[in-house]
Amino acid sequence: AFKTLSKMASGPSVFLLMVSGQIESAKFPEFDDLYCKYSFVYGQDWVVTSGLEEGISQITKKSRDARQIFIWNFPLDITFKTTNPHGWPQLVMSAYGLDAFGREVVRGYGAVHVPVAPGAASRVIPMFVPESSSKLQKFTSWIMGRRPEFIDPKFVAQGESREVTRVRTQGEITVNFDVITKDMKKFGYEVGAEREVTSKHVSRQPGTG
Repeated sequence: AFKTLSKMASGPSVFLLMVSGQIESAKFPEFDDLYCKYSFVYGQDWVVTSGLEEGISQITKKSRDARQIFIWNFPLDITFKTTNPHGWPQLVMSAYGLDAFGREVVRGYGAVHVPVAPGAASRVIPMFVPESSSKLQKFTSWIMGRRPEFIDPKFVAQGESREVTRVRTQGEITVNFDVITKDMKKFGYEVGAEREVTSKHVSRQPGTG
């Protein structure tokens, strides 16, 4: 996804990735009263300089029109600095609701990389849930209220490990991103035209120079 320039320009020792936007809406036709948790997962060379790494939305009901969607419009705002694009940040989400007995259960997990190119972008993320490996386990977990779920939702960002987990698709979440980068080109990477970063953007980044 990255084009490395043949000659790296001298200049800053880090580049910035500024991400804003919102977790807009979700489609889970079978359920009602859902909320969403999110967190960012990123490589060891990345550092958060401002904003929130994780959050939890309000509980919302499904719309009563033909769309039957959940509207959250939950804001995202975070800034990273790094020395290389390896471990580019991912947004990990998990949706939760209540079952027929009033117990909190996970309704879906999903993850998406923050767009590489600067500008506005919308992503629809398919959500999935882990499956019990047998009918007996399914029945037992239903009776006991212990549905299969991941101990750490960030597990879904690890594609290699996730392949051995039995899952089924369930629902989708729409996320709107607005991405600004600073100094990637000077650092040796070409991802498209960088949007101009004003002093207002830079002033809220402590220790980034």
